[in-house]
Amino acid sequence: MKILMGTMNPGKIEACRKAFSKYFDDVEVEGVKVSLDVPDQPVNKEVFQGAKNRVKNLIKYAKENNVEADFYAASEAGITNLLTDEWIDVNTVAIERKDGLKSVGVSQGFMIPDRYVDEVKEKELGHLMDRLFSGKDLGKTKGGISSLTKGEVSRIDMVDQAFTMALITYINDDMWK
Repeated sequence: MKILMGTMNPGKIEACRKAFSKYFDDVEVEGVKVSLDVPDQPVNKEVFQGAKNRVKNLIKYAKENNVEADFYAASEAGITNLLTDEWIDVNTVAIERKDGLKSVGVSQGFMIPDRYVDEVKEKELGHLMDRLFSGKDLGKTKGGISSLTKGEVSRIDMVDQAFTMALITYINDDMWK
């Protein structure tokens, strides 16, 4: 099974492979750099829109380059305060199967302290995490969440969870027909 993933981020690609492998055999994930068409630090609905835009741009890329895939997938992280007054960081996923069936999923989230929200909106959460935890490109590996949870949860875990939630549509196919 071939999945085109709208990123070159190795952590996101690994999370995609991990989630799909729970339900499907012979999973191959190929990362492709595509545009998300929202700000680098998505806020509120832009978080889902960024993932959906990546999938749309991935399908366009595949058609233009004669690339076939069973699924087109993307993950986007961002902050939201739509469900509560506090700002929460979440990972979202959008998936489209080759027959056009679409799904979305979201991970657990964690609160961003008020004193950091403006910095995150301006520069991206990854810059803040790298600064706070003396890292470099933490978002491409375990993420700042690994430091915040003392190693209990990694960014790969959060993206895997969002993928698992999105895959519900395909592993329970009859419910969505």
